[in-house]
Amino acid sequence: MMKFFRRFNDLGISGSFARWYNKNSREHRLEEMKSYAQEAAKNINSGASVLEVAPGPGYLSIELAKLGSYKITGLDISKDFTIIARENAKAAGVEVDFLQGNAAEMIFRDNMFDFIICTAAFKNFKQPGRVLSEFYRVLNPGASALIIDMNPDVSNMQLDDYTNEMNLKGIEALFMKLMFKYFLKKGAHNKNSFKELISKSEFQNYDVREIGICLNVYLRK
Repeated sequence: MMKFFRRFNDLGISGSFARWYNKNSREHRLEEMKSYAQEAAKNINSGASVLEVAPGPGYLSIELAKLGSYKITGLDISKDFTIIARENAKAAGVEVDFLQGNAAEMIFRDNMFDFIICTAAFKNFKQPGRVLSEFYRVLNPGASALIIDMNPDVSNMQLDDYTNEMNLKGIEALFMKLMFKYFLKKGAHNKNSFKELISKSEFQNYDVREIGICLNVYLRK
């Protein structure tokens, strides 16, 4: 189903689902966002210009802003998420420039960022090859990008273990398990798919690692 809808549009989140996603992320995924922020911080220096693509409610960028002096921009196709992320950054007392825009047609000039990170969203893009080209275009020479997304080759048992660790209850727990197994997993790119996409892009240096239920895709310009 996810692949079907992705044929027509990039998949953004809005309305009540965006508000639910914000609440769920704040209550159950903050530790995950902190770990992603720490991984990003390993790849950048103080003062670096960082772009988060599809930040959703913005928690990863917010956590990264707490770790150092970086110039952080978030770009999301969802107007509602852009508003929510700005509110969350203000409440956290950090500066992140959250903007609305399409990852396949970025509003930024060439060679603008020192690092790009995109988590749990690459599978939503209608034109993933075009997105990779945009990553390459806006990165500084020698800079890198990190894509973290679900590995569709993981077992349902691994997904159950992951959702159980989120400490969800009742209907919400059942909903998340069904989402992972029958929507997100079926729409995600596996290791071979990522390698094929990258082989057709401008990126020559890359590494695809299996970590937990995810694939971490490291790209260098």
